[in-house]
Order: sequence, then C-alpha cells, then structure tokens
Amino acid sequence: MSTPSSTEHTEPDSEHGKRSWNDFAAFLKPIWPDDPDHPAQVALRTYSLSLSLSLGPALLSLITRSSSLENRLGSFRRVLRRELSFTGFPFAITVAVGGGVALKHFWEVVDIRHADNQDDLEVRQQSVVTPASQRRATVLSLAAHACSHMPNSTPFQKSLLSNVLSSTIALFLLQRIRPSKAGSRRPFATFELTLLFFVRATDAIMQHFLYMEGARKANLFNTSANKSRLKTARSSEDSLLPADGDHKAKKWHQGTAAWLDAVIFWACSARIMWCFLYQPHRLPPSYVKWISSLANIDKRLLDVLRVIRSKEWTYGHSSTFSHLLTSYAKDRGYPPSWGDPQVLPAFGGADADVAWKALGVPGRGGVAGLPCEFVHSGVTAQWGLDNSCLTNVGVRFSLAFIEAMALYLPVHFLPLLLTRPCSILQRHRAMPAFLAATRSATFLSTFISSFFFAVCLTRTLVLAKLFPWIPHDVWDGPHGCVLAGSLTCGWSILIENARRRGEMALYVLPRALKASLPATWIASSRSGVRLAERIVFILSLASLLTFAVHEPESLRGLSRWTLAFVMKGPNTGLWKKRKSECYPPPSILPSSNPTSAQSIDRL
Repeated sequence: MSTPSSTEHTEPDSEHGKRSWNDFAAFLKPIWPDDPDHPAQVALRTYSLSLSLSLGPALLSLITRSSSLENRLGSFRRVLRRELSFTGFPFAITVAVGGGVALKHFWEVVDIRHADNQDDLEVRQQSVVTPASQRRATVLSLAAHACSHMPNSTPFQKSLLSNVLSSTIALFLLQRIRPSKAGSRRPFATFELTLLFFVRATDAIMQHFLYMEGARKANLFNTSANKSRLKTARSSEDSLLPADGDHKAKKWHQGTAAWLDAVIFWACSARIMWCFLYQPHRLPPSYVKWISSLANIDKRLLDVLRVIRSKEWTYGHSSTFSHLLTSYAKDRGYPPSWGDPQVLPAFGGADADVAWKALGVPGRGGVAGLPCEFVHSGVTAQWGLDNSCLTNVGVRFSLAFIEAMALYLPVHFLPLLLTRPCSILQRHRAMPAFLAATRSATFLSTFISSFFFAVCLTRTLVLAKLFPWIPHDVWDGPHGCVLAGSLTCGWSILIENARRRGEMALYVLPRALKASLPATWIASSRSGVRLAERIVFILSLASLLTFAVHEPESLRGLSRWTLAFVMKGPNTGLWKKRKSECYPPPSILPSSNPTSAQSIDRL
C-alpha cells in the first residue's frame, strides 16, 4: 500500500516542477531571447571576453611571481577588486559595446512604434486615453520625432551616434577620478588603449576607401569590357559574357593593402629599433625585454651607443664612461685597452692599421672604431670566429630561427586546437600551419640578422672602408650603423604572407606612434591634451563598433574576429566556418523544430 501512495505523490510533484520550470523559462524568454544580436547577449559576450583578456595576464603574472602566498593572495584580491568594479575595463567596454547596441535597438523600437501610432491614429483618437498612456505616447512620440528628423539619418549614422554616446560613458568610467594616497586627483591612464582603437579604426577607414576604389575600378573595367564585347559580339550569348573586373579589383585591393602594410611595418620597426637602442623608456618594458632577449646585446654596449650619441664618448679622447667597455673586454677575455676610447683610432686608413697592430686586433685593416668582437657580443666566440661578421650573421639567424619557431608554433597551432581540434591530425590542415610557422620564424630571424648585417656593412665591411676620412663617431652614431640597421630590418616583412603583414603592421603601429609623440605631450595634464585624447578615444571606438555591424569586411585580423564574436555570436563568420569544417552536419532530413529553422534563416 505504501508504494502506490509514494507514486501518487511523486507524479504530481514532478509535473508541478515541470510546470514551474516552464513558467520560469517563459518568464525569462522576453528577458533573454534567442536572438544573438540582442543587447543582453552582446553584453554577456563582451563582458566575458573582456574579463578574460584583463584577468588572464594579471593572474598569470601572479602565478609566476616568486613571492609569498600571503602577498600573492593580497595582490589577487586587489586585481579582482579592480577588474570587477564598475570602473574596471570589462564593465566599461561592456557599457560601450552593449550600450551602443541597446540604443540602436531602442531607436528601432521607437521608429516602429511611431509608425504604428501613425497608422492607428484614428483608432487612438476614439479610444479612452489614460494619463499614463498619454505620457508614454508623448515620450515615444518625441523620441521618434528626434530620430526621424536627424539630418541624413541613415542606419549607419544612427549606429555611429549610439556608439558615440555609449563610448563616452565608457570613457568616463575608465577615467573616473579618484583621490590618491597623497590627496591628489588624476584620471586613469587610457592612452595606450586610445592608440590601439585609433590605429584599428584608421585601418578600417582606409580599407573602406580601398574597397570603394576597387569597386570603382571594377565598374570602369566592366563597362569598357562590355562595350567592346557588344561591338565584336557575333551572337547574343557572346555579348552577355561577364567581365572579370571584380577579380581584377579584388586583386588590386589585396596588392595595394599588402604593400601599404609592408611600408607601415617598415617605418614602425625602424622607429622601434632606434628607440630600443637610444630611448628604451619610450617603449613598453615587456617589449624592450623581448627585443633584448632576441637581439642578445650586452647592456654595456647599449650604454656606449647612447653616450656616443650624446657626444660623451669620442674616439681618440678620454671619457668618463671608458669603464663600460674596459670591464666588458675583461669579461670577454680581451685586453682592457680594446675598450678604451683614448687609444682606439678615430679615422680609418694607414693610421688605423698602425693602431690595430699595436693593440693586437686582427682583421680590421683600414677601418677605425670599436672592434667587431664587441659588437658581435660573443655569439660566435665558442667557434673562435668572433671577428667574422658573416659568421655572426649566420649564427644569429640560426639561433633566432630556433627561438622564433618556439614562439610561432603555438601561435599558428593554438587557433586550430581551439576552433578545429579534429583537424590537428589531418595532414592537409597541420602541414599548412607548420609551413606558416616556419615562414613567420624565417621572417623574425631575418629581421634580427639583417639588422646586424647592415651594421657590419656600414661600420666595417663597406662604407667605413670607402670613406676612411669620415670620423668613426659618425659610423657608430645615431646616423650611421644604427640608422642603417633600423632601416634595413623592417623589409623582412616581405617574407610574410599578405594577411600576416597587415596584422603585424597593426601590432607595431600603436607602439611606434607612442614612441614618436613628444614625451611631454603624453605625460601632460593640460585640459587641451586630455580633451584631444578623449575625442580620439570616443570616435575611434564608436567607428570600430559601427563598422563591425554595417561594414565588417572593412575590419581585419583580431578586430574582425573579436567584434564578429561579440556582435553576432560564435555561430557566424570565422567561427561558423571552422565549426562546420570540423563537425559537418549529418546528412538527414531537416529538423522540424521551428527554433532551428528560424536560426538557419537568420544565419
């Protein structure tokens, strides 16, 4: 008798639970719709992605930090408090992205309501109007009037204005003024973020104009080709053959963009390398550390280059900084006199040969300056070829290639593991990724070795021998071998494919811009400078968000990938393509589920 009674009580409870869950799901449906373009879903994707981007590096540095557990826990709490606050980066960016989408949806609803109100005007006049409904209708009517009477109120401009408003609020959150410990008040630093958005937005505008120019060229070519076909056509079918203007325009656009990217990367890398050698404080510390590890240059040699630039070190004269290279010579096992500027020859020719013979320096006939053994930094010392410039270049290329492969193999294979893990075992998928990593490693190793090759060509092998009467302070100065190396290494970007050139150019351009701006302007607290930065931040971020909705083809690289995920979700663009390649749909009849059909229609 007990079993039936328990069954009788269980079934109503389960049915009641199902009804409660269905009621709860029906309640959440208008709040959380299935549309991936809905502001709520856009905001959730934006917050999760921005939170991972801000918390990931901070937590990684805490894990790898060599400190006590108590200090790391305290730092962890401070990081969480900073990133999860309303003034943190994730919330501010979510306000910018989600707020712009919400404003755009609000304007669309207002336009629809306004049209419906105009259609039902007679019905509403005959009906009873309550004060609350009258106020609501008045607000909607005013909003619709403001939206509909905007000058040239195209969807693009409405989206731009929505994103400008939301980006302004986001910037206010990021630069919210807080009192410091000393009682002073200063805004949060957003300068690097401003440069990043400015570079990406400028690239999107440039790609937009390139697409327009390509379309114009395609139209001109198609028109002329069709006219010539109409004149020479023998039948009506021949006159309807399509012209290949679109293909030529696309090829022109890709070639122009690739060369522009190469020139931008060349100019930016020249500035970055020059700043690395003379003004490293203008570059991010992590960037300087990474370049130093790849370049493998002793810090004392870098200090000598800087004092040569400031004319505090001159060949043939004593200097208060002579201890830099005398100690370096001792550490390398060479006589200290090899690093003394007072005994080193200042001019090439026969006098320099006499000085080198007295000092015992081999293989430097006809040129002056510092021995190449120091410039090579002991890379080839274990083979006894420290004075060979060509051997130094070859060894540096090999060592840099090995380090670059360790860097680029995860870069090229990690996207496959994240988006198409099954393709990692397919030869036709894994081999192109390996070849791409090899190509990128060749680019980076050529970048490093070509710099040193240009330096040795300038100060030892060619130019210094051709013009021995020019002081070697010029060849070792900022307008000599350093300038030649900086202007040479950037052309190695031509080894990379066109798509990677664009992403590399967009990566180095913000750093080069920051290194080129006056330091006093960057650190200035004047209202005019801050206002200019805020205007650039707002317009750049708003332009990026608007292009992501209306012209996503104008975005490239990480900008296009990230904003496509944020705005449309993981079932669109690159994500949808990769998922379909890895998990092809089964060959069965279409589902009768209306939700699935709607999703397919929407995609």
